[in-house]
Amino acid sequence: MKVTPLNQIHRQLGARMVDFGGWDMPVQYSGVIAEHLAVRSAAGLFDVSHMGEIEVSGPHAFDFLQYAMTNDVSNLETGQVQYTALCYETGGVVDDLTLYRFAADRFLLCVNASNSDKDFAWLQDLHKKTEYSDLSLINRSEEYAQLALQGPVAAKILAKLTTTDLPAITFYHFVEGTVAGVDTIISRTGYTGEDGFELYCPAEDGAKLWQELMVAGQPLGLEPIGLGARDTLRLEKAYALYGHEITADIMPLEARLAWITKLKKGDFVGRDAMIMAKEAGLARKQVALTLMTSGVPRDGYPVFCEGREVGYVTSGTMSPSLKKGIALALVETAVANSDQLLEIGIRKRRIPAERTALPFVK
Repeated sequence: MKVTPLNQIHRQLGARMVDFGGWDMPVQYSGVIAEHLAVRSAAGLFDVSHMGEIEVSGPHAFDFLQYAMTNDVSNLETGQVQYTALCYETGGVVDDLTLYRFAADRFLLCVNASNSDKDFAWLQDLHKKTEYSDLSLINRSEEYAQLALQGPVAAKILAKLTTTDLPAITFYHFVEGTVAGVDTIISRTGYTGEDGFELYCPAEDGAKLWQELMVAGQPLGLEPIGLGARDTLRLEKAYALYGHEITADIMPLEARLAWITKLKKGDFVGRDAMIMAKEAGLARKQVALTLMTSGVPRDGYPVFCEGREVGYVTSGTMSPSLKKGIALALVETAVANSDQLLEIGIRKRRIPAERTALPFVK
C-alpha cells in the first residue's frame, strides 16, 4: 500500500486509517461531524499528497492540452487555475482535474489519486496519436506533498507563515512562494466550498509544513481533517467526485458540468460524441435531493418516481450542517425536468425527497 510523506504524523495523531484506492489514508481523527464543522466554522488541514501531478511542457503543450481537455485552455492565464476534464472518444470521463498554467508553454495537472497512473498513460497514448510531438510529459506525483488548508480563518493562519501577499491571490489563481521557509505553490483552490489554499511543496518538506501549519493554526481552531469529512464537505457544495457523479459511462453534460465543456472551442477528445448526445436529447440528468423525513441516502440507492425506478444516487450522506439526508442522483431527463415526487429506496423503505437548489449549504 502506498503512503504519503505524512503517514507517521497521522498515526501519531491517532487517526483511523483506511485503504483508499491503494493509499493508506486517514478517514477521521476526532470524528467526521466534528471535523466537518471545524472546517465550516474555523479551519481544517487535509493531507492530499496522494493526488497526482503531471507536468506538460514544450512548444506544443498548449495545443495538446486544448485538444485533450474539455475546457477552453485559451482562457487560462499564467498564474491561473482551471477546472476541467479529460474524456474518452465516447464522451465518458477519464478524470476531472485542475490545470495550472505556469508559462505559455508549461502546465501542471493535478489529477485524482486513484487515476494518476491511468491518466498519465492515457495522455502518453493520446500524445502518440496526435501531431503535437514537441512536448514533454512528466509524472511528478512522487515529487510533491500537497496540503489543503480550508476554512474561514485559513488565510489568517497562512499569513503567519508567509510574506506572500495572500489577498492578491484571487480564487483559482496561484503563486510560487515560501511557507514556513518551504518552497511552496500557493493556490487559492479547494474542495470544501470554504475559502482556503492548496499548498504544493517538495515531498521531503511535507511533514515540516504540516507541523508548522498546525502550530500556527491551533490558536485559531485549526483541526486535522480526514477523508470522511472531506467527502461530506464537498457533497454539501455539490462538487463532483470521480467514480460517482462522473465516470467512463457518465458524460460531463449529464453531471451539471456543461460549464467546463466548451463544445464551441473546436475539436477535442469526446466532443463529437457529446454533440450527438446533446442533439439527440440527453437521456439522463443529475438532480439534487433532500430527504423529507429521516434517513441516510447512500451511493447506488435506487430513485423512484410513481413506483417506477428512474435512476440512482451517485453520492449521498447525512449533512452535518443541515442535519438532513442529501443526495445527488442521476435520473431520467423527463423525470428530472418534471415536478413529480421522487423517492429514494433505503433498505425496505422509500423515502420522499424534494428537489433542492444547489449548493445544499450556501
